[in-house]
Amino acid sequence: MSDTTALGEFLRARREALAPQDVGLSGQGRRRVPGLRREEVALLAGVSSDYYMRLEQGRETSPSPQVVDAIAAALRLDEAARHHLRRLPRAAHGRHDAPAGHDGVSPQLLALLDSWPDTPAFVLGPALDVLAHNTLAAALHSGFQRFDNLARMVFLDPAGRAFHRDWERAAHSCVAELRNAYGYDPGSPRINEVVDALRAQSPEFAGLWARHAVRGKTQQAKHLAHPEAGALEIELSAFTVNGAPHQQLVVYRAEPAGATAAAFAELRSGAGHGALHGSGAS
Repeated sequence: MSDTTALGEFLRARREALAPQDVGLSGQGRRRVPGLRREEVALLAGVSSDYYMRLEQGRETSPSPQVVDAIAAALRLDEAARHHLRRLPRAAHGRHDAPAGHDGVSPQLLALLDSWPDTPAFVLGPALDVLAHNTLAAALHSGFQRFDNLARMVFLDPAGRAFHRDWERAAHSCVAELRNAYGYDPGSPRINEVVDALRAQSPEFAGLWARHAVRGKTQQAKHLAHPEAGALEIELSAFTVNGAPHQQLVVYRAEPAGATAAAFAELRSGAGHGALHGSGAS
């Protein structure tokens, strides 16, 4: 995945996902390829067909912000996808919104994780590597072969489908989050390593990755099933780490006095205390 073609790949995938009726066109006539034609997107965006073709082919990588916004509107992109499209031209020229940084987690953050014995919490890197976690987070994910990379765990670990009661939603969210991180730094060796490995080993991941759906980590409920503690209903919160904007602190919360809180207590009773480093490998 070359960062000089990331913009073109995104435009082509999102164009092919739209039907003419989606943008108010008649759709008459035989179409040899799915979705909108390049000429139709160019017309809707108010740019020349030749210029739009150069964008998709990677021969033009510096569209103005006005052109980017016009194309985003033509492709009916939501807010997350619009931000992603705005980042891609900057990323192609090495102007990243978030530094690649290193995978080290600060001692202060490790101490914070360790101070939450009743709450699963962990730190993620851009490629969804688990950089650090507390004991309850490890206990929650104890059914997996390794608690190392969320994308690998969802798509390649045998425990993934049973753990995520709505596996389809988890899979879509995982790929969209990884695509969002890729937009900040298409040349990231680690992100490309994870993506290439998953594309080679999981046809389902490869199919979802090709859709170019984009979304950051959302504050949505998670429906999980632990092999010992049973069904869990979890509220998720994710926070950017101050001083390390390429990292995210993820915290799971259970409704007080509910079944999930009781399950957390059960898991905690069988585990020790202390923040641990994740392997960061897929």
